[in-house]
Amino acid sequence: MRKTVQRHLGKVVAGTAIAVAGTAVMVAVTLPGTAGADDSGARAGQAVPQEAGATAGAGGRAVSPGVVEAAPAEGRKGEGRDPLTDDELKRVEKIALSKQLFRSSESVDGDRGPQRLGVDLAEPEADEAGRPDAPRRADVTFYDYRDDTLVTRTVDLGTGKVVHSDTQHGVQPPLSRAEKAEAAGLLIADPLGAGLKADYRDATGKALTSPDQLQLSGAVYRAAPGAQPAVLDRCGEHRCVRLFPKVKNGPWVDARSLVIDLSARKVARLDR
Repeated sequence: MRKTVQRHLGKVVAGTAIAVAGTAVMVAVTLPGTAGADDSGARAGQAVPQEAGATAGAGGRAVSPGVVEAAPAEGRKGEGRDPLTDDELKRVEKIALSKQLFRSSESVDGDRGPQRLGVDLAEPEADEAGRPDAPRRADVTFYDYRDDTLVTRTVDLGTGKVVHSDTQHGVQPPLSRAEKAEAAGLLIADPLGAGLKADYRDATGKALTSPDQLQLSGAVYRAAPGAQPAVLDRCGEHRCVRLFPKVKNGPWVDARSLVIDLSARKVARLDR
């Protein structure tokens, strides 16, 4: 990669932890320098090759390779505090997403229906703890971009009914993969994404046109009074993202100064 990389967003970051400080209240992200890199080739102290199908054991004797057993078939229903099965995940999401919610809400890319964030096994009620016959429930969370609300619906897996529904404003759980990809797409299309695209070209020799060309980490950004441009003052009420993009099989790119407001679909640079 040419030395000219550092003229763009800042510089390509390879191997150090990015500690996010200042105006955003967010999760610290550590950027592993060797993640995704090709690590082939001989190393000092590399073992002498053994016969095909064998590895060296104690005393240099050949040891037959271990056998990995196939995972047991997953049942359609879990029991007690077992993790939710694939069938249960699909079922509770379908139950939680009523026709009314689907028609009245909007996803991160503007489509009808809320943005799915996650499905988790719900905690038992206080008087149910330790009971083997305690009802098995799941919490399904959605984000409605139409009015910036977090919607949580609790589904009883036994009865197949929604037993609790809650709507909150100003609550910003971790970002879904789809939200990070949408934020990257907005950044690539925005004039402020020119530095990211230039750094990508310097690292790969190719044009950056799609979020699929990047490995994406990110965190929710919340505004602090007077600490950012006015366009970001509603971050926290709006769903805003700070991205940590990485060239696939390559270096990290420092984009910490940029924030994407997914609710307003705008990109802004933080005041320094």
